[in-house]
Amino acid sequence: MAKLILDISMSLDGFVAGPSQTLEEPLGKGGEQLHEWVFATKAWNESHGHPGGEVNADSEVVEESLRNTGATIMGRRMFSGGEGPWEDDPNADAWWGDDPPFHHPVFVLTHHAREPEAKEGGTTFTFVTGGIESALEQARAAAGDQDVAIAGGANVAQQYLAAGLLEEMQIHVAPMLLGDGVRLFESHLGPRWREVECTRVIESPMVTHLRYNVSA
Repeated sequence: MAKLILDISMSLDGFVAGPSQTLEEPLGKGGEQLHEWVFATKAWNESHGHPGGEVNADSEVVEESLRNTGATIMGRRMFSGGEGPWEDDPNADAWWGDDPPFHHPVFVLTHHAREPEAKEGGTTFTFVTGGIESALEQARAAAGDQDVAIAGGANVAQQYLAAGLLEEMQIHVAPMLLGDGVRLFESHLGPRWREVECTRVIESPMVTHLRYNVSA
């Protein structure tokens, strides 16, 4: 069965986005710096149809994740930055245009129903109103033998972790202190203690890649 994996960049002080998120700055003040390491890789640039990029350990991590992922789950704010009825969302068609970089099925958690959107390159957005377990069931069916990735945001990751459904975390720690913003781990994750096992550490000048198995 496909594993559910959280793959996310985080600052040294635990933030996955900066403060004051807007449509113009969806990652908040300073948040884009968390991803500078991935923007520099050949694997990321290829997946977005861009030339160039470095071939290094960071690019190999990105390539591995792209190769192993068969479906993605994300929240509404990750998809468009909006909330409420879709007709009131100024970014209802999301950030990525006609050819999103996923190239596999994407399941968007939302409270507002909407028909699936098929895009170029194999990406289809399916909008799930039935909650996190329904989204995971559909994503696993779509992924087949490949993994299911949680793309964000933090609230979605926290819901799956609190429910005991998250099986693996790959956290890319950027050497920076944001000071404020959206934390990946919050106290409302619940009282149940969970063991995590570090299974891999890959270091580079721009980021440290940490992989953990998460106990049920």
